[in-house]
Amino acid sequence: MSVDFNGIGPGQVNTQKPTADKSSGAQNTQPTAPEQAKTQAQGARGENVNLSSQAKDLKQLEQKLGNYPEMDDARIEQIRTALEDGSYKIDAEKLAQKMLEMDESIFG
Repeated sequence: MSVDFNGIGPGQVNTQKPTADKSSGAQNTQPTAPEQAKTQAQGARGENVNLSSQAKDLKQLEQKLGNYPEMDDARIEQIRTALEDGSYKIDAEKLAQKMLEMDESIFG
């Protein structure tokens, strides 16, 4: 169930309609606010939410990724040591290719 509040002004919220003259014997047939809330609550209980298979897969992937550390400390230390002793080599062609792939994925 969805509720669209667009176009509702402050004068339209919680307003009461004038009741008919009591002497005419007319009765107000609209349910009161508590009765409406009770009816809506009873209707809402029967609604179900189903997740798509993609949402379930994403949830499982999120749980699996939660088991891994955010950083690979051993790899960071290995690169740090290689930078300090000058043995870290950069493959310029591989770097350029990765930059082009990233540009392509971002800008199409």
